[in-house]
Amino acid sequence: MGFRCLLEGQRWMARHGRQYGFGLLPGLIALVLYAAALVALAVWGEDAVTWATPFADDWSSPWQGLFRGFLTAVLFALGLLLSVLTFTAVTLLVGQPFYEHLSEKVDADVSPDGTAPQSSLPLWRDLWISARDSLRVLVRAALWGVLLFVLGFLPFVGQTAVPVLGFFVTGFFLTEELAAVALQRRGIELRPRLTLLRTRKPLTWGFGTPLALAFLIPFAAVFLMPGAVAGATLLTRELLGEGAGDDSASDAGDTVP
Repeated sequence: MGFRCLLEGQRWMARHGRQYGFGLLPGLIALVLYAAALVALAVWGEDAVTWATPFADDWSSPWQGLFRGFLTAVLFALGLLLSVLTFTAVTLLVGQPFYEHLSEKVDADVSPDGTAPQSSLPLWRDLWISARDSLRVLVRAALWGVLLFVLGFLPFVGQTAVPVLGFFVTGFFLTEELAAVALQRRGIELRPRLTLLRTRKPLTWGFGTPLALAFLIPFAAVFLMPGAVAGATLLTRELLGEGAGDDSASDAGDTVP
């Protein structure tokens, strides 16, 4: 069901070309920032590991190289994981006005009465809440990242089960960030949002985990992001048991913010 919402969101966006074009801009801005950060990590990551492991300076070859090479690879993998987790938050923050408009349009398009829930807060307040909640989610995700980093040292488990667990964790938080646009508009705060997603984990993972895997493809996050926001709005309606109308409604009134 979660994966179906993801596909339906991409299909909805494909029918609204003008909205899609504007939806690419926040992702492109975020992509440039993250690409620069990952390049810096790739260039100076080994130096950082060497600085952090002075106890290995006297190790004989090849153990020193293998140990530090492994840590460098894990450090880059952790950076990549955090990039996937935070890319959505940064892109949503940059494109908040557009994504709010997009989410409202999806709601109205599939609602039986053609209306969408409206936020009663001014834009600056919505932006502040979004930034605050994104930071709180990032802290939670970072704690999970540290735990997975430590578990990565376990023989066999660290090379098999931990990466799989990492994608499920990423998928969960990715879904929360995307669904937050529609849920926050309905007045649902962060803690109730997390509780709601935990009670429907198969639905949450079905949406977020495939998307997290897709986001690992270079530039895929930029092109999938608008449809992911649309799909997360459909997911929100599923989570809350809200009715849906004809999702193939016409494009009448398809305007850009």
